Amino acid sequence: MTMRKIFTGAAMLGASFAAASAAFAQEAAEVAAAVPNPGNNAWMMTATVLVMLMILPGLALFYGGLTRAKNMLSTMTQIGATAALAMLIWVMWGFSLAFGSETYEGTLGLFISGGSYFLSGMDASTTAATFTDEVISEYVFVSFQMTFAAITAALILGATAERMKFNAVMVFVPIWLTIVYFPIAHMVWAGNGLLFAAGALDFAGGTVVHINAGVSGLVLAYLLGKRRGYPAEPMPPHSMVMTMIGTGLLWVGWFGFNAGSALEADGSAGLAMINTFVATAAGALTWMVIERLAGHKGSALGFCSGVIAGLVAVTPAAGNSGPFGAILLGIVSSIVCYLFVAKVKQKFGYDDSLDAFGIHGIGGIVGAIGTAIVYQPWIGGPGDGSVGTLAQLFIQTEGVVVTIVWAAVGTLIAGLIAKALVGLRVTEEEEVNGLDISEHGERAYN
Repeated sequence: MTMRKIFTGAAMLGASFAAASAAFAQEAAEVAAAVPNPGNNAWMMTATVLVMLMILPGLALFYGGLTRAKNMLSTMTQIGATAALAMLIWVMWGFSLAFGSETYEGTLGLFISGGSYFLSGMDASTTAATFTDEVISEYVFVSFQMTFAAITAALILGATAERMKFNAVMVFVPIWLTIVYFPIAHMVWAGNGLLFAAGALDFAGGTVVHINAGVSGLVLAYLLGKRRGYPAEPMPPHSMVMTMIGTGLLWVGWFGFNAGSALEADGSAGLAMINTFVATAAGALTWMVIERLAGHKGSALGFCSGVIAGLVAVTPAAGNSGPFGAILLGIVSSIVCYLFVAKVKQKFGYDDSLDAFGIHGIGGIVGAIGTAIVYQPWIGGPGDGSVGTLAQLFIQTEGVVVTIVWAAVGTLIAGLIAKALVGLRVTEEEEVNGLDISEHGERAYN
């Protein structure tokens, strides 16, 4: 072998080794880049648990305290069972329809995705992208979004409390999640979703959670009919203490709901955090002031209602508003929600038992449309001004209208199917005795 061949062979071997080394280095860099940021991952795990706190015990105590004593356990059990059922459905097919790995082309892809059924293809090493180059564990992202599906389904039950069968709830929820919640979540939050692509802003679920649940609750309340004796008989909350505890837990948990939607422990999460403080405070005090102006005493119920109105309104704007804009949203939402709860409901005569539509539905509409304004830099919002106020108002209104129509039609379908299969409402005797005894054979208080 000549020296020329030796040098040529060595050069080729060196080139091959260099190419292999470069490929290995690139692959190693990609693997390293896919490792979840520990801080972000820890924050998102915490946020997920905080949202779970909103459901049990937060929402269960909030709604339960607002009912009559004979329906306390029924209300809490329906919420707990609904959340549990939603979690199982989410991992079986819900996550796939909302955020699945298979992206459909054309019209279908605007409404749902596919793949990832039963979380196929996931393990402890797979990751989900955030809004920057960082990633978090995919299981953490799945869990975080799971809690949103669970609480949205549970929120509906505020409109149907004290008269809906437990087995009707269990039939209604899977159908409703499949044809209403999962497509709306995809439309608003998936990269190729209809409303996301249109530029709609919904940081943490004004449309997906609150308008969706509120409108669905109203439709289901109409299907059920009014409670026996409503509105002639007084039906005051049996325990404002329970409701106040539930309100506090909801406010605490909402920081996971809003700040967690940043998907990172960053400045956007910090903005969502302070907005969740100030909008809620403004909403709570505004409701109590309105009560005084209406000739009543500022009440604990008014405080709790204002807290929820402020929280709901700031949800779509949590990371899309400055603190001043968030305060304005809390004030406006509290005023409008008060009018719907105290005036509009009486005028139209519908029985939205615990005001799921009056606060969540209406507050969500105020927040979703108001986000177009508070997002603008001229009011201290984080927007860059590239989309004008009027243009963004049109986009936000489009998102609200689509959500209302989709939720109303889908809920009507799901409700009618449940009614045909098991019936929706308990008998008059069961309603008089209370759903705690008639549906579950136990009492909240002995």
